[in-house]
Amino acid sequence: MPAYVIIEVTILNPELIKQYQALAPATLAPFGGRYIARGGHNTTLEGGWEPQRMTLIEFPSVENAKAWWHSDAYSQARATRKDAATMRMVITEGL
Repeated sequence: MPAYVIIEVTILNPELIKQYQALAPATLAPFGGRYIARGGHNTTLEGGWEPQRMTLIEFPSVENAKAWWHSDAYSQARATRKDAATMRMVITEGL
């Protein structure tokens, strides 16, 4: 069953985030991940949620998504964004 990683991003340093953005995409392929949405314009339809930036990543399974997040390659990418952005991530199962 597919799984989706939903990420709310708040950029703290636009110059530093470029390093993370250069590293992160290559970390997805070994786990079957692919971007569905990354950094487009957000429009709030209901409620008070107004995220600055959103990313949606699809994986073949929750297990693949977790393996990606815990991988050495993504750990290195995460380290580059330490002072560049804050992120809130969840995994949800798809249909």
